[in-house]
Amino acid sequence: MQHRIVVLGAGYTGAVAAGRLAKRLHREDVAITLVNAEPDFVERVRMHQVATGQDLKPRPFSEMFAGTGVDVRLAQVTGVDVDRKTVAVIDANGEGQLPYDTLVYALGSRWNAQGVPGTAEHAQEIASRPGALRLRERLARLDAGQSVVVVGGGLTGLEAATEIAEARPDLDVALAARDGLGDWLSPKGREHLRKVFGKLGITAYEHAAVTGVEADRVTTADGTAIPAAVTVWTAGFAVHPIAKATALEVTGSGQIVVDGTMRSVSHPDVYAIGDAAMVMGPGDKPLRMSCASGTPTAWQAADVIAARLTGGKLPNVSIRYFNQCISLGRKEGLIQYVTADDRAVQAVLTGRLAAVYKELICKSAAWGVANPTLGLPTRRRRVTRERAAAGSAVKASA
Repeated sequence: MQHRIVVLGAGYTGAVAAGRLAKRLHREDVAITLVNAEPDFVERVRMHQVATGQDLKPRPFSEMFAGTGVDVRLAQVTGVDVDRKTVAVIDANGEGQLPYDTLVYALGSRWNAQGVPGTAEHAQEIASRPGALRLRERLARLDAGQSVVVVGGGLTGLEAATEIAEARPDLDVALAARDGLGDWLSPKGREHLRKVFGKLGITAYEHAAVTGVEADRVTTADGTAIPAAVTVWTAGFAVHPIAKATALEVTGSGQIVVDGTMRSVSHPDVYAIGDAAMVMGPGDKPLRMSCASGTPTAWQAADVIAARLTGGKLPNVSIRYFNQCISLGRKEGLIQYVTADDRAVQAVLTGRLAAVYKELICKSAAWGVANPTLGLPTRRRRVTRERAAAGSAVKASA
């Protein structure tokens, strides 16, 4: 019998994991099913571009996984029973169940309203393609001089504010940040960020925690009302709620607790990757939710699963950071170099060269999904029958 591997979610991490497993394992020995609600790959790191009217290259899974042995199941995941080892889904044919021997959970994250009143009713989000398309339509209806407020001073907020301001210089764009503008960056990084904001005419409201969102304004903790014909909410991400409803050990935020091999500490036949996992990085600090964190976790999980099923040596790879890449519109960028545990150092790359660098990073991330072993030669190994049969019982220390 084939060892059944089910991968939930086909974002950067899930798609990479499924493709990499297919490159590592013999097709006769495994059945790899990738479950996703949409039929093509979404470049989530480019959703601010979609929101401003830019069209991205279609990347259908039917082409991406053609001839690989990965079975793409277009369905929405509605539940996971980790004791019965089944996944509940709903698709065009109705409800169904997918049994698994090994589960790779990569359902990722979505926008986080943070419980702020009015956010769900009045704010726009760009954490998903449907959200970016809704914002695109809303921005297109705005007249010159109307106001757009981006809430959240992280990477997503900076990219959204600058992209909108560059694409629509006729709008009054502002950003509301809970802390100082780019206060985690190096002095050179902060200086460049302020320079770009000034050039694009973006108003920065610093130390301005938003406590309420209405149809035409946002309100900050000190009572300041900021006019907003459109509010774009980028204040953090929340993980998909399904894991928290299972018997898996999760954090308070719903992330699955894993060991260094991305394996669930409570259920050894489940692996979690990307935003869905609580992964400890250098300095014993949790990895931040990002593509930069997620892709290495997908490599690690896929290689570990393949090694455990084939009797190979378990990889021992340290996941670390090198830089933070921020697009500031199409013509400007900021590359902040960081320590292994993601703390800014003095070195930065700015301007047009940084914009080109960031574009190359985005293109390489998408290329890496379709080329999960980065173009390196691979050999599909045969699954050891005993390990396939007892895979779920193998301890993390095996």
